[in-house]
Amino acid sequence: MSQLIGAVDSGTTSTRFILFDQSGAIVGFEQQEHEQIFPRSGWVEHDPLEIWQRTQAVIRATLAKCDVRPGQIAAIGITNQRETAVVWDRRTGLPVCNAIVWQDTRTDRICRRLEKAGHAPTFQKKAGLPLATYFSGPKFRWILDNVEGAQARADAGELICGTVDSWLIWQLTGGDRVHVTDPTNASRTMLMDLVTLSWDAELLDILAIPPSMLPEIRPSSAPAFYGMTATDGPFAAAIPICGNLGDQQAATVGQTCFSPGEAKNTYGTGCFMILNTGEEIVYSRNGLLTTVCYQMGESAPVYALEGSIAMAGATVQWLRDELQLIGSAFETAEIAQSVDDTGGCYLVPAFSGLFAPHWRSDARGVIVGLTRYVNRAHIVRAALESICYQTREVLDAMNADSGVPLRQLKVDGGATVNDMLMQMQADILGTTVIRPRIAETTSLGAAYAAGLAVGFWSDLDTLRTQWQEDRVWQPQIGESERGQGYAGWQKAVERTLAWAE
Repeated sequence: MSQLIGAVDSGTTSTRFILFDQSGAIVGFEQQEHEQIFPRSGWVEHDPLEIWQRTQAVIRATLAKCDVRPGQIAAIGITNQRETAVVWDRRTGLPVCNAIVWQDTRTDRICRRLEKAGHAPTFQKKAGLPLATYFSGPKFRWILDNVEGAQARADAGELICGTVDSWLIWQLTGGDRVHVTDPTNASRTMLMDLVTLSWDAELLDILAIPPSMLPEIRPSSAPAFYGMTATDGPFAAAIPICGNLGDQQAATVGQTCFSPGEAKNTYGTGCFMILNTGEEIVYSRNGLLTTVCYQMGESAPVYALEGSIAMAGATVQWLRDELQLIGSAFETAEIAQSVDDTGGCYLVPAFSGLFAPHWRSDARGVIVGLTRYVNRAHIVRAALESICYQTREVLDAMNADSGVPLRQLKVDGGATVNDMLMQMQADILGTTVIRPRIAETTSLGAAYAAGLAVGFWSDLDTLRTQWQEDRVWQPQIGESERGQGYAGWQKAVERTLAWAE
C-alpha cells in the first residue's frame, strides 16, 4: 500500500514540495524561491518556465533526500497562488509572456472601462466578485490586447490560458497535456458562474475571452483523476494528480474549517481570511468576496466569504529589500519589542492599492504621524501592526456580513512563527487567536484533497481528528486602547486614497 501523499505548493515567492504520511505529519520537503519581476510601477510578473523548473527541482530533491520511491506515493495534490494569469501555446507548451501576478495593477483601465459600461453588477451577481485588478480574467484580456499576435492565435485555437495550477498540471502530465482547473481557482477569474460552476457565456463575452482558451473545471478532490504524472517527468513514474485547491482554500481545508461559521486567516505574502458559509452562497454587503471554498468529489460545493489583503509578509520583504531597515524577517519581533509602541506613526502598505474591504486601486502606501521621535524600531513595529489592522478591517466586514461575531480565529502561514505578531493580532482584534501544530496548512489541504480522492483518508471527520493546536493567544489590552489605535489606523487609510490616477 502506498504510504505517502505529495503536495506541490506553488506560492507567490517560492515553490515547495512536501510529503505527508497518513497522520498528516511532514515526512520531507524542499523549497526554492523564484524571481519577482517588476518591469514598471504597479507591474508584477513571474517567469512560468522558472516556476516549472523550480517545481521539478524541489520534487526531485525531496524524493532524493527522503529516499522515497514513486510507488510509495499514492497521489499528488496541487495548490497555487491564485489569480496569477498564464497564457501559453497549446502545441509547444511555451508561455507567450511572463505570468501577470495577482498583485499587478496594470488592468486598472480595463476594470474602469467595464465599470463605466455598467458591468459591475453582472460580475458581482454571477461571479461574486467586484471589478478589480486582483482577478485573472482582465489579465487574460490584457495579454490578448498587448502581446503581438496573441488575439489571432487565440481565435485560431492555438493559445490556452489558466492560473498556475493549470500551468503545472499541464506540465506534470507531460504528453497527455491535461488542461484543467478546479472551482476554487476558477471562481477567482471573474469568468465562472458560482451556481453552475461552469464558465459563463455572458462573462466571457464581456471580457471577450475565447472559450477554447479555458481549462475544464473539475472538482477540487477528483476520484476521476485529472491525469497521471509523466514517466519522463520529475517523479519518473505515473502517479495520479487528483487534488487541486487555490492556496487560501487549501489552507482552509488544512485547518479543517469544514463547518459553516469556521474561519482561518493565512499570513503569507498577502493576508487572507476565509469564512466557511456552507452550501449557501452569501453575497457580501461589506467589501468581501464570495468564493468557492472547495468541492470534494461529487458532493455539493461549499462556499465562503473571503477578505483578501495584498500586503502582509510582502511588507516585511519591503522593509528588508527596498528600505533595508532589517536583515531578515526574523529580526522584526526583537526590533519591534525594543519600543513600547509605534510612537504615533502608522504604515499603510497600499502598494498595489487597497484590497478588501475597500477595493481602491487608486490608493498608494503611506507612513503618517512621523515626528523626530520616530525611529527604525517604530517603523518596523508599525509594519507589523499594519498586518493586524488590515485583518481587523476584514474581520469587522465578516462579522457584519455573517451577523455572528467571530470568537476565535485559526491562523497559519509563515508569519505566524512571530509570537509577538500573533499577540498583536489578538489585541487588535479582541479575539482569541489559535495556531495549529502543523504550520504547513496550505500544502496539507492540497494533500487532503488528493488523499480523499484515492481513499488514503476516508472522510472529513477523519481529517478533523488530526488537527491539533500549538498555541493560543488571548487579548491583553482593553477596549479603549484597542479602539483608539484602530481609529488612528482608519485616519491613516484615508490618507492613501485618490493618490494614483
